[in-house]
Amino acid sequence: MMEILAYIASALIGISLGLIGGGGSILTVPVLVYLFGLNPVLSTSYSLFIVGSTSLVGAINSYRKGLVRIKTALLFGLSSITTVFLTRRYLIPIIPDQLLMIGGFSVTRYLATMVLFAILMIAASLAMIGDNNKLKSGETSKKGVHIPRLLLTGVAIGLATGLLGAGGGFLLIPTLVLLIGLPMKEAVGTSLLIIALNSLIGFIGDLGHFDINWLFLLKITAIAIAGIIAGEALSKQISGQKLKKGFGWFVLMMGTYIIVKELFLKKQTP
Repeated sequence: MMEILAYIASALIGISLGLIGGGGSILTVPVLVYLFGLNPVLSTSYSLFIVGSTSLVGAINSYRKGLVRIKTALLFGLSSITTVFLTRRYLIPIIPDQLLMIGGFSVTRYLATMVLFAILMIAASLAMIGDNNKLKSGETSKKGVHIPRLLLTGVAIGLATGLLGAGGGFLLIPTLVLLIGLPMKEAVGTSLLIIALNSLIGFIGDLGHFDINWLFLLKITAIAIAGIIAGEALSKQISGQKLKKGFGWFVLMMGTYIIVKELFLKKQTP
């Protein structure tokens, strides 16, 4: 039963990306950890491949519709892609399993990964639940692109992607709309390309650090890709804004559950 639920959740990752252009990747690590029983650090690596491959399929479909700004994706991706690669290649391998002790409370790499991921989930959920009138109306910034802020945002998204295996679409879309001035549909398509580049290059940085179960990884990726194709078809019939809010509440509950489970329901060894 748990395995069936895990495969359904894998499809939901792609469906969410197809329907609302982001959000689905935030579920990948929890699905891999809690439903498939993988180690959190390995799960971040698998997540990069799954999210990257799925987003690439979505980006190709958006490009065919003329909804991807290639130059914008490469400009914005310069800082984020570099940060992701350096993080996965050089930072992740040197993080110790035991980070620190606070009294009798052991802060492990496992715990830190899951709690940071839960915090990211809660931030993503609040962004999806909240009403941003500028995003909904399509109003964009007329002051021109703020390059330093854009580069800093790219570094922040690169760190989130590199450390936690999350695509960062909930941060990318507002940035592309409000800082660069892209229309919402183009922001979604461009976001998928940036997520794909970030995630897949981050995964390349992992090669040699982990033993990859390619059969399992390709199977989950294929299910997620089927989900994004179905999501893009459904997007013509379902209100993306309403779905985004509903999905946001679900992610909020999941993030809260992870924090409670990891901090309060697990016995800590002194």
